[in-house]
Amino acid sequence: MSGLARFSINQMTVKQLSMPELVAACAEFGVGQVGLWREPVQEYGLEATAKLVRDAGLTVTTLCRGGFFTAIDPDERARALDDNRRAVDEAAALGTDTLVLVSGGLPAGSTDLRGARERIADALAVLGPYAEDHGVRLAIEPLHPMYAADRCVVSTLAQALDLAERFPARQVGVTVDTYHIWWDEDAPAQIARAGAGGRIHTFQLADWTTPLPEGVLNGRGQIGDGSIDMREWRGYVEAAGYTGAIEVELFNDALWARDGREVLAETARRFLQHAD
Repeated sequence: MSGLARFSINQMTVKQLSMPELVAACAEFGVGQVGLWREPVQEYGLEATAKLVRDAGLTVTTLCRGGFFTAIDPDERARALDDNRRAVDEAAALGTDTLVLVSGGLPAGSTDLRGARERIADALAVLGPYAEDHGVRLAIEPLHPMYAADRCVVSTLAQALDLAERFPARQVGVTVDTYHIWWDEDAPAQIARAGAGGRIHTFQLADWTTPLPEGVLNGRGQIGDGSIDMREWRGYVEAAGYTGAIEVELFNDALWARDGREVLAETARRFLQHAD
């Protein structure tokens, strides 16, 4: 395949592939970049994964995920900070400069969105310098508002940037993910704002298809199957100065039930058809 220089396959899209299978499939289909997840990296082994991707000539575009900063209990908050320091260490070992953050939902019994967001800022103040010292940037990912209660109280790019801009761009920026922001008429202006500040740290694609599955988490559609104009959103980030990798990150039970090599090949084709 050609035209895949910017394309990165996020590991979650083909999570049915083992780490060696993923690396082999990338080589087979001419995919030179991959976004990794902490759990399969830890399962295969951090040092083993770093060697595997390095020997294959693969570039690790991001590591998912850090975050979950919204706990009120001091011990829980301390554990979250420790885990995020480990995530930074893992990102550095894998050779990626970007750790994607899912910030966390409301603690049980709480309705205080503003307080939860302030606790995120408190965590970033601690982790930003640590990440910078390790050559890693933190990328706050706003998630669609349907996840605000249980996964991420940061729902818009504007909210993510309001947090990120408290810190240097070399420490904290944002993740632009079509699935989570396509509905927001203010998002193009916020992408321009992020670009002007050098804060677009990664760009991810997934389509919006309905009906959403029960539980909604695994409803991210294959690009080209849903409601989002991928080239339009690529145009926004490129107009804002973004020249980095474009990851396709899909949580989709139907895709996971298929042969992972076929899914990877299909995803690369869809990228060329709808986002190149």
